[in-house]
Amino acid sequence: MKQARISLCLILFSVLLFQGCATLGEVFRTLTSLKNLQFRLDAIGDFSLAGIRIGEKSQLGDFSFTDGLQLLAAFRSKRLPARFLLNVEARNPNDGSGGTTRTVSTLTRFDWRLLINDQPTVSGGIDKPLEIPGTGQTTVIPLRLELDLYEFFGNHGYDDLLDLALALGGKAGDISRLALDARPSVSTPLGDITWPEPITIVSKEFR
Repeated sequence: MKQARISLCLILFSVLLFQGCATLGEVFRTLTSLKNLQFRLDAIGDFSLAGIRIGEKSQLGDFSFTDGLQLLAAFRSKRLPARFLLNVEARNPNDGSGGTTRTVSTLTRFDWRLLINDQPTVSGGIDKPLEIPGTGQTTVIPLRLELDLYEFFGNHGYDDLLDLALALGGKAGDISRLALDARPSVSTPLGDITWPEPITIVSKEFR
């Protein structure tokens, strides 16, 4: 009976050890995936300024007289709210090639702060977890942003604020004016793992 108990204990220990090794292997693969996960700003869309859509406008002269009155009234009230969609591309290169193990990364948090012309502005996150498959292809993270341009750039004057809005969300919008300081979190068998330091995400290259 004693030997049977010893054998049973050894079997249970072996099972637990095997499960532990399997878990550690999964954690290692997840950490590798986390290390390789990359981000890039993709595009700005659906930009409105004080309720006026400006996606098809290129210069101040493209605003109607009524639009001008509405924008001027907003500026004089010291408010110039902007709303737009910022698409962030995420890429998981762990596609099983080049010695990597194909893994799916689940983004559980994506805390970010928006910079415009290097000026820190608003911050936020994502509404729900997002899977980034290990296919080498990109997954879009859509961020719906709202900020008051007057709050951060009101000292630049009315014309400069409109020029800034057109530069961001107009017909020839320049996404290179934007950057995100972000701290992604990815799920693992031992819980969420968060980037130890914020990463700066820009439009020119994956980081």
